Amino acid sequence: MSSPWSLLTSRGRIFAVLGLVVVAAGILLGYEDVTRIGLVLVALPVLTLLLMPRRTPQVRVLREVEPTRLVPDERGEVRVRFTNVGRRPTALYLAEEHLDLQLGDRPRFVLPRMSPGEERRFRYAVRSRHRGAFDLGPIVLRQRDPFGLTFLTLQLSSSSEVLVLPRVHNLGDGRVRGTSAGSEGEMPQMLALHGEDDVSIRTWREGDELRRVHWPATAHRGELMVRQEERPARRRALLVLDSRDAAYPGTGVRPAYEWAVSALASVARHLAADGWVIHLLTDTTVRDGTTERAVDLDSLLDSLARMQPDKDARLDRLAAAAAPFTTSGVLVVAAVVAHDESGLRELANTRQPGSRALAFVIDPARFGGGSRGSRGEARRSGGGVAGGAGDGVGEGVGDERSPLTSLLADSGWRSVVVGPHTDVPRAWAAISTPTGVRG
Repeated sequence: MSSPWSLLTSRGRIFAVLGLVVVAAGILLGYEDVTRIGLVLVALPVLTLLLMPRRTPQVRVLREVEPTRLVPDERGEVRVRFTNVGRRPTALYLAEEHLDLQLGDRPRFVLPRMSPGEERRFRYAVRSRHRGAFDLGPIVLRQRDPFGLTFLTLQLSSSSEVLVLPRVHNLGDGRVRGTSAGSEGEMPQMLALHGEDDVSIRTWREGDELRRVHWPATAHRGELMVRQEERPARRRALLVLDSRDAAYPGTGVRPAYEWAVSALASVARHLAADGWVIHLLTDTTVRDGTTERAVDLDSLLDSLARMQPDKDARLDRLAAAAAPFTTSGVLVVAAVVAHDESGLRELANTRQPGSRALAFVIDPARFGGGSRGSRGEARRSGGGVAGGAGDGVGEGVGDERSPLTSLLADSGWRSVVVGPHTDVPRAWAAISTPTGVRG
């Protein structure tokens, strides 16, 4: 509970002190009129303190964001609805919405007196240049008496969120070929003959519907046989995001990390449009055990919007979690920082012969930080590209083979070194297009 003295403004405190001085002077000098004036000066701040409602009003706050998910630089509208759910009328307040500075200036509006059950609506615009999950609220109510002698601050604890998705680039119409290893190989030729549904026959079991009975097979076998429709396995891709805090230079919004998130978000949309099943591998998904679950595009973009560099993140942990996927021939697409040789080596060793592994290798030196790798960048594509012989990619895909990509390339990865000015679609084309494939 705030003390009465802290609720007085500078003017109110001057009135109170000056009033006491005038009262004392009037009493000492014997001037009753001077004493009365002093009492009036003291009475004004005292009366305003007594009449000021200090309890937080019973006001319900509801927010609606349109659209519910924004993209960078997109303008969104927040509609705020105040409802007096108390039994008494509310006072007149100046309301200020607290929000992240990246969304814009904090909106202020006058909240007039509301009778019980009365409702007021306001709206304001938000816009962010960067992705992220941004909090809306709490709302701070400020009240000042007509004389400016007192100032009261109250807080409505209601809060909401604005989600700004990563920037997604169009990667073109080119399809990504599958792998030739494990269960993730090319679709069998039977699909071309029989379509998506591969029908097999099995013995009838209790609970099977009669409409699924396969009568020709039943007549041939002499027992009830039913159709079992099986969909062939869909191609799967594993997106790996390096979130090591120490690997990304700078503080706050880090351009290198934003580039990595945007690149993986673009790849996710590109693969999802081509029918791929996608898994997301980050330190967050490793900790909560969701890496093995396939995610739809909307959920994946939501997750990437919330991702931030993590001080506890480790690349060797990601490499260990990726190993079960690479064993079955899953396509791996990684955004990794060339921060240390040991981390890159462990990630490189996860690739299995015959599988495909693609990597955006972020050079922190080009984003303003130190690097142990090369600072050279290909002039045409904005990044040096290296192809490993393990997947049939010949040398000389890019203008140079950077030391940053040599470990990955030697293990059969196709990789591209990227900087702040590297174009995401061209970087993707450099590692995904089977240029230089030897037949």
